[in-house]
Amino acid sequence: MMPANPDLHCHSTVSDGLLAPAAVVERAHANGVDLLALTDHDEIGGLDEAMTAAATLGLRFVTGVEISVSWGDDQTVHIVGLNFDPRDETLRAGLARVRSGRDARAVLMAQELAKAGIDGAYEGALKYVGNPALISRSHFARYIVERGFAPDVKTVFEHWLAKGKPGYVSHAWAELHEAVGWIRGAGGIAVIAHPGRYRLSAGERRELYRAFKDCGGQGIEVVSGSACDAELREFAAIAREFGFLASRASDFHGPGESYADLGRLPPLPEGLTPVWTAWEK
Repeated sequence: MMPANPDLHCHSTVSDGLLAPAAVVERAHANGVDLLALTDHDEIGGLDEAMTAAATLGLRFVTGVEISVSWGDDQTVHIVGLNFDPRDETLRAGLARVRSGRDARAVLMAQELAKAGIDGAYEGALKYVGNPALISRSHFARYIVERGFAPDVKTVFEHWLAKGKPGYVSHAWAELHEAVGWIRGAGGIAVIAHPGRYRLSAGERRELYRAFKDCGGQGIEVVSGSACDAELREFAAIAREFGFLASRASDFHGPGESYADLGRLPPLPEGLTPVWTAWEK
């Protein structure tokens, strides 16, 4: 049976979410989600807990991960993997490699923030970390809000942690072909996450779509929590042009800190092939 309310991108405390994996599943179920993927950043350590909770509630669940990728001129893009074998050793080794540089980057971020007048950021960010192996910009953002430098996490990213801002530190993540290859090799579907959030020109975006398709990428998030109506129409057109499967995803991180709550999304536009048909068959 095809899902009526799928949500194929969200986060838990295993990466930078506010809720434990089981609590994410419970909230999704309460919101009427009938197909869920937990997609923590570069980490699959929460999948077992989430799968157990989903089975208890009768909620259909597929494995997920969101992989950080270096692209172009110091840009970071995110590739979501769906419905893969979490035991695949090549995928697991690749994710471990991507995670390994996060702590060193965090130390440098704290140093840059100190120069801008925000001291104690590394220790402050650690208070919000659920997984010691994965400290991220979101954890720094929560500390900066706590200190009163910004009213919310979104504002922190805009003024402190985005490229060109005081706390931004570049980092070499996975290559695009590597991330897609790990996902495909584990039997999964690779999807471009929230395409409207990258600071790319129209030409650069098209270059990304072509490169993604050429290395085996199959899907794009047409509906995402951060997409406006115009972007939804734009990415529906991109899906049709490039033959991408269409995904629907909130990118939920926690109550009061997300563009959209779990399952609270518009439907996919007509005329697209949903990503879940790849495994429903």
